[in-house]
Amino acid sequence: MSQRSTLATAHTIAYQLQSLPMQTQVLKCGSRSLSLERAQIMGILNVTPDSFSDGGQFYDLDDALKQTEHMIHAGASIIDIGGESTRPGAQSVDDQQELDRVLPVLQAIVQRFDVIVSVDTSKAIVMREAVASGAGMLNDVRALREPEALSAAAESDLPICLMHMLGQPRTMQNQPKYSDVVKEVADFLKERVDSCRCAGIDPKNLLIDPGFGFGKTLSHNIELLKNLGKLADISPVLAGLSRKSMIAGMLQDEHDNRVIGSVTAAMLCVQNGASIIRVHDVLETAQALKVVNAVEYGIEEAASAG
Repeated sequence: MSQRSTLATAHTIAYQLQSLPMQTQVLKCGSRSLSLERAQIMGILNVTPDSFSDGGQFYDLDDALKQTEHMIHAGASIIDIGGESTRPGAQSVDDQQELDRVLPVLQAIVQRFDVIVSVDTSKAIVMREAVASGAGMLNDVRALREPEALSAAAESDLPICLMHMLGQPRTMQNQPKYSDVVKEVADFLKERVDSCRCAGIDPKNLLIDPGFGFGKTLSHNIELLKNLGKLADISPVLAGLSRKSMIAGMLQDEHDNRVIGSVTAAMLCVQNGASIIRVHDVLETAQALKVVNAVEYGIEEAASAG
């Protein structure tokens, strides 16, 4: 075969490969599926008395169900239930206390609504009980480093989000230091992904979270946000920066109203490669995401994507 023919064949193959549709990752969340072709919204439901933004607001079951319904109608694909606050300085809770907070809400949501329910926990027993009660995803701020958490996640065969945190909630904001925050967070998440694979967890079930505000200064958080695409090369990214102090830091305003700043930051996460954005303000975020999708994909495609 001549050099010209070889080059022509190579060009033809390259064109054919470029013409093939990209394979869309679909998460199997128990009986439900979640496409990551477009960014998805995870609504936060804290059933705690002391979470930093909404502690105590949804502690009552009826209030939690009303908020869940509101978030689903507003555009949330996932509801993330948390039974233990991980704000800076937060005190830990025991296994039974977390179970008592999470399970009744989880079971009620699964019975009433057609939605994927994630459970935000680091405890193996909570993971196992949540899976038995119908959870479709697990979200662990400690990246499966607690006793038996890795095996519990492997047994579940559900998607699991691994988050980076420097230290523990009580101490994580005590002068955190990095030589290169993007590289160090990426290296940590790569190591945790490898550990999960070795434990038998399907790589398709793994999500990663850079852990905005978890042992990071404002400059660290901004650097991670700017370089989110580098983390997306490891696994699909779940990003949560809703109402956090980094928003107040960027606004240079400690006022509690951080909604517009949070939504703007969430859209930057999407543009920089995040597949799921974890938020308090679902309606506002969903509206912003529709605008971004309309510009990126066209109005009709954006509307069909929800």
